[in-house]
Amino acid sequence: MGKYDELLEQVDALIVKDDWIISNMANTASAIFDGMDALNWAGFYIVREGILQVGPFIGLPACVKIKPGDGVCGTAMVLKKTMLINDVHTFPGHIACDEASNSEIVVPIIVKGEVVAVLDIDSPYLNRFRADEQLFFESVGRKIEKVWEDIG
Repeated sequence: MGKYDELLEQVDALIVKDDWIISNMANTASAIFDGMDALNWAGFYIVREGILQVGPFIGLPACVKIKPGDGVCGTAMVLKKTMLINDVHTFPGHIACDEASNSEIVVPIIVKGEVVAVLDIDSPYLNRFRADEQLFFESVGRKIEKVWEDIG
């Protein structure tokens, strides 16, 4: 991860064992948005009644609900794997919540084998995200998973 080690330490310091996961998600989204260049949205969608519903985020207003399998977020939810999309306009079924977004990375947050949320990061630049950044975002996701499991 290299240059993202410090940001990961910052995220780790912001995450607290608390019975309200939303606070951890809000601070994590803010740290990512503030700590990285060329982003236009950073945040979470939380599974509610089987559908992804917008949670804490930084950026322009977002789509409120995303069905499983729809867009990059819904696909990451169904496949239970990180989706790194260099050009969202070529992704089948892409949902354009913000027309300015051109690339996206989505990390599923999995607790006890089930996706409970996704971490969604958008950029106005094509090919914005690299493999080392994917590892960083997946590490952030594991930290959120751990605290989610701990608070039950």
